[in-house]
Amino acid sequence: MAHLSLSGLFFSLIFNFSNHHTMFQSLILKSILCIIICVTLGSVSGILSGSGMTDWYQNLNKPFFQPPSWVFGPAWTILYTLMGIAIARIWHQPDSSLKSRAIRIFISQFVLNLIWTPIFFALKQPLVALIVIIMLWILILLTIRSFKKVDPLSAILLIPYILWVSFATILNGSIVYLN
Repeated sequence: MAHLSLSGLFFSLIFNFSNHHTMFQSLILKSILCIIICVTLGSVSGILSGSGMTDWYQNLNKPFFQPPSWVFGPAWTILYTLMGIAIARIWHQPDSSLKSRAIRIFISQFVLNLIWTPIFFALKQPLVALIVIIMLWILILLTIRSFKKVDPLSAILLIPYILWVSFATILNGSIVYLN
């Protein structure tokens, strides 16, 4: 009888490990998919807008703290990767109204993120872009707060994003002021 209990316990442990392993694999696949989506959409938005490569942008008065152009590509790739992992972790959580709300807010801020670049660079509208980036900053803050309720690590993953967008907001505002 003890043998059956031990073997039952052993198979239960294996099954649970297998279940956790499958759940971990599912999170990895969701993360890869979300990273690909975030990085691809962000890259396409930048490429289609000709970010920073136009004479118009080069001729703008910029503040002394303007980083070199080469910083933006790697910075955004890292940020989009972190966003992809964060939203994948939220997606991976059990269904709930908090999860649904967090996903809706994330999508809203992501749309604003994607439209900021064409507004600023392609349409050459820094003032309108400033309004968009302020709304974006507010939605990122709301995203972090909603993610924290569902998966605190996901909220932490977005801290570099809000810090960068804070800097970008100051940069955008400075460009509006100087021009």
